[in-house]
Amino acid sequence: MSIEQMTIKEIEMLFTQETVTRDIVEKFREDKRAAVGRIVHRWDLGQADRRRVDDLYKYEYVYKEKGMQFIAGIDEAGRGPLAGPVVVAAVILPVGLYLPKINDSKKISAKIREELYIEIMAKAIAVGHAVVSEKVIDRINIYQATINGMYDAIFSLDPQPDQVLIDAVPLEKLPMPAIPIIKGDAKSATIAAASIVAKVERDHIMDGYAKVYPEYGFSQHKGYGTAQHIAALKKYGPCPIHRCSFEPIKSLIQH
Repeated sequence: MSIEQMTIKEIEMLFTQETVTRDIVEKFREDKRAAVGRIVHRWDLGQADRRRVDDLYKYEYVYKEKGMQFIAGIDEAGRGPLAGPVVVAAVILPVGLYLPKINDSKKISAKIREELYIEIMAKAIAVGHAVVSEKVIDRINIYQATINGMYDAIFSLDPQPDQVLIDAVPLEKLPMPAIPIIKGDAKSATIAAASIVAKVERDHIMDGYAKVYPEYGFSQHKGYGTAQHIAALKKYGPCPIHRCSFEPIKSLIQH
């Protein structure tokens, strides 16, 4: 069957297969049908994203070549909010696994984060996470709470990693080698995956709290200090999940 004889549905099915080669695609570029042009354009975008994602494995490829089998990425969500826990995630991916649109969790929409979260949970070699409450944050400070959560998340992994990649924060007491990478969630696929898991897990927690404390609007701002949140704090005062050591919560309590 010639290209001209193929239906749009048949062409769409063909382009979903991994066996499609660039030579085949080039032949379809000559097809004058607008729908075929759109199919080819989507394929081009997909190939560009595959190259982008493959570039995110540059650290992982280096350590894999050194014989490291399990490489974990670590990141957190929720260091800055006025309420709720900080959540840390640790993820070990098959090196080179293509996860469409994966990126720093702050750079992608909530819908894409949720889609990627499901795919990461299904395809990762191991996923671990730790939830550190606002009470612990108030007692030991947010930095130390995050550090403790990172250790807990790493030690929850099965198998344990041979190498750890961390977003910015140094961890000096691990039994395996680890390196902090500045803005690692935008440079490493495994750290990006951890950032997505941490963000989605924390968002789900805050959505739950929104039902318990509906007056604060936690489902909208997830505990961050938005104008809506500050206005609710001034009207209702802090609730049990607010971080009493953070401004402006501390000021409200003192007055």
